[in-house]
Amino acid sequence: MRAYSATLPAPEFAGPAFVTPKPLSECRVAIVTSAALHRPHDEPFTQGDTTYRTLERSDRDLVLGHWSPNFDRTGFGIDVNVVYPIDRLEELAADGTIGSVAPRHFAFAGNQPDTVSELRLDTGPACAVELTADQVDVVLLTPV
Repeated sequence: MRAYSATLPAPEFAGPAFVTPKPLSECRVAIVTSAALHRPHDEPFTQGDTTYRTLERSDRDLVLGHWSPNFDRTGFGIDVNVVYPIDRLEELAADGTIGSVAPRHFAFAGNQPDTVSELRLDTGPACAVELTADQVDVVLLTPV
């Protein structure tokens, strides 16, 4: 897979943004996962789904929508923090390592179309707007 992915075209961005971060102890942190997590009453992700689901900070009863036969779901079944480390973030906020935990977190499906153009041009920026509205400084990406 590594050799194959090295042959795939990747977008190049002129003048990538860079900012000097503030200390982590002052940062608000959110989780963005590709585990296709959703609440039981949410619409599940479908194959090639480029949308995302919003997860409230208090949500713990989540469904793992990632369906690859190569993915072992056992860890998630035992502890949601394996893919969605929300309780670890709460602990880091409580001890002052991070400033605070964001009120909302976001889940995408990992099986995106090869071009990822919808993610780059539509749903990614839309999610970024929501993260900005929540005054998020740092995003913890949790791939599956």
